[in-house]
Amino acid sequence: MKTNNIVLILFLLIAEITVGQSAAPKEILGQIMEQSVTVEGVNIINNTTQVSTVSDKEGKFSIIVKEGDVLIFSAVNLDPVKRRITAEYVNGNLLLIKMTANEVELKEVIVNENANITAENLGIIPYGQKKYTPAERKVYTATSTSVDKLLNKISGRTAMLKKEVNVEKREALFRKIEYLFEEDYYTNRLRIPLDDIKGFQLYCVDDAEFAVSLNTKNKTMSMFLITELARKYLIILENEK
Repeated sequence: MKTNNIVLILFLLIAEITVGQSAAPKEILGQIMEQSVTVEGVNIINNTTQVSTVSDKEGKFSIIVKEGDVLIFSAVNLDPVKRRITAEYVNGNLLLIKMTANEVELKEVIVNENANITAENLGIIPYGQKKYTPAERKVYTATSTSVDKLLNKISGRTAMLKKEVNVEKREALFRKIEYLFEEDYYTNRLRIPLDDIKGFQLYCVDDAEFAVSLNTKNKTMSMFLITELARKYLIILENEK
């Protein structure tokens, strides 16, 4: 009987020691993945002790826990994850956490009409990258390789496309000058007859210096140059009579 009591006491002591060891705080290692990619910068917090850490560039982290603690994983654009710590992780197994992207549905987008929204501002293309008009893209495609250059030069297609580019640029300048000056400006200020305004506008956009002022949106320079162009154009009209 006495022997049985001693065995029972020893068993209880061993059990108490084992439980005490498993409940003791311990540093564990883990790694965070999103699909097959490691995730850096995930916030990890022990909800019991409020101890926190952050995953490194390989998605790895270490944190002090004990069995039964709950870890919370959170990051921008990722759904939060909660994980209760079991004995297997306390005893040395790697804690692997798989997170998923947080998809946010945009119900309504309001764009300020004065906002300057461009492909560069949206990050679609790098700043400073050349932008091609439709006609310029055709020329680029037709002359992008030595074979294309030769074939299109023989067929005359390159020359035709370059003319198309010039026409496109001329039309763009024409739209700018129409927007820049009101009809009264031509008739009252520049003394251009009403029926000759369109012809005068075409005359202006063919002037290289004036075209530069339009493209650079230099209205002061455009007003200065158009006055001299109007004087010359009135002389042309007078000579045609």
